[in-house]
Amino acid sequence: MTLIAIHLLQNHAPSNLNRDDNGDPKDAIFGGVRRARISSQALKRSIRRSGTFHDHFAQAQLLGERTQLLPEWVRSELEHRQVDADVRDAILYHAARFGKADKSQAAADDATDDTKTRGKGGRGKGEKGAEGEAERLKTKQLMFLSAREVSELTDQMLEVCRELGPAAFMALETEKELLNKRLKKLNPHAVDVAMFGRMTTSSPFKDIDAAVQVSHAFSTHRVDQEFDYYTAVDDRSGEVGAGFIGDVAFNSATYYKYINIHWQGLLANLHGERDVAKQAVAALLRAAMTAIPSGKQNTFAAHNLPDFALIEVIQQNIPVSYANAFLRPVRAGEDESLMDRSIAALTAYAGPLPERFDLDVERAVFPAPADLPKADVCGSVSALAEWVAARLPQDPAL
Repeated sequence: MTLIAIHLLQNHAPSNLNRDDNGDPKDAIFGGVRRARISSQALKRSIRRSGTFHDHFAQAQLLGERTQLLPEWVRSELEHRQVDADVRDAILYHAARFGKADKSQAAADDATDDTKTRGKGGRGKGEKGAEGEAERLKTKQLMFLSAREVSELTDQMLEVCRELGPAAFMALETEKELLNKRLKKLNPHAVDVAMFGRMTTSSPFKDIDAAVQVSHAFSTHRVDQEFDYYTAVDDRSGEVGAGFIGDVAFNSATYYKYINIHWQGLLANLHGERDVAKQAVAALLRAAMTAIPSGKQNTFAAHNLPDFALIEVIQQNIPVSYANAFLRPVRAGEDESLMDRSIAALTAYAGPLPERFDLDVERAVFPAPADLPKADVCGSVSALAEWVAARLPQDPAL
């Protein structure tokens, strides 16, 4: 088994990168004090949507999309196949029924849902389009899908519909007959789905166990919330004073970020496509180093890259986070910044762990030497990516 671990220390200037339900920066209590926090969901989305990651795989259609608009995606596929209206309506009827809402949403939907109405034009719950546009059909569940899967699903449903006829096809029960007996479970062919996994309950799409784990980033030190009081002037009113008054919460923090990649799990999720898996590891590493959540960036422009990275290749399936290096919050010294103290705390904590726990670990640090025994020094992100690639198992079975 092989794990690739990415440990980053990254300082962000005043910012509000990831907001809670009140619009304030997310936080958490750790080590008895309040820390700034960026959720793993925000970090994963910034990685998936970054040019470094997205552009590398988009052209080859190796990326998934999160959407409730599966029926509209299927509709587009059917338009290319130029099917009859009754066939189209029967297929869209079932496409809108895939997936399940959570229990509270399901209970609310049961009172108003007209998806059980049979007959031509029967449809799932939808949303109104722009003025003059037809209602857009939606599934109850947000799904993480690839273009190839949706195309294959459309082909399968079209085949069954033509075999049975539109009326008989629409009369099928999705769960018992259509899904279990008529449709084959579909595998994703998308790098981000293979990495971050998905759960698509009661649908023709296979659930995927994530090959990549991303922790919530948190500050290595105590953080206090701050507020920016601001005003806006009405340029045309001629009046003196503010036309608008508001405030926005923000903080500034040095974050610890941790990501691990299970190589064999990634390879399995990508159906053994080793070259794609290697590209995925390199793209994830580059994106992790450069992608930043977009929250309030037009206001704060906190585009700050990591000051320190520790990359590990572990020949055991033993993930190890070094979060506890900061259980006691660091403090800046007279001649040392929070980043200096954070690097020192991380290396002091991580240094003895491999020997103490009999871990088979190789290490590289970026961009400068650190107080870690037997750690290679990589002066660029490209050098880090090459260092990792050289340590991935050569045997495709491993």
